[in-house]
Amino acid sequence: MKTLFSAILMVVFAVGIQAQSRWESAKKLASQNKELILLNFSGSDWCIPCIKLHKNIIETDEFKKLETENIAVYINADFPRNKKNQLSPELKKENASLADQYNPKGLFPYTLLLNSEGKVLKSWEGLPSENALAFTKEVRDIKENQNK
Repeated sequence: MKTLFSAILMVVFAVGIQAQSRWESAKKLASQNKELILLNFSGSDWCIPCIKLHKNIIETDEFKKLETENIAVYINADFPRNKKNQLSPELKKENASLADQYNPKGLFPYTLLLNSEGKVLKSWEGLPSENALAFTKEVRDIKENQNK
């Protein structure tokens, strides 16, 4: 019983540490790899434009290449409403902190492109009008201009 309790405690502690450091980890990774950070505020289970953004852009292979090709680190600050979709308290706290800093108006969806220090380079209010290819090209162009 003592071993089981210790194992559960270690898992809970590890998840808490990971959730709390997600933003700092993204900034560190972006800095090391000379990447940008894409921060998306969404309501995954109630915001129709958010759901469309994820389906039509974020979940595409074109978007996923931004991470695999070290163009951008992606963070989703989600604010679900349904009880079954609730996040851990640590993740809720981190998302609220990110919202306080980057989305004080509470816009959904709201997507920001930031440098590794957290400076906003570009923002999209609502559902971007571009398709996945055009959206990712814009991100790539901004990164390329950052490297000049």
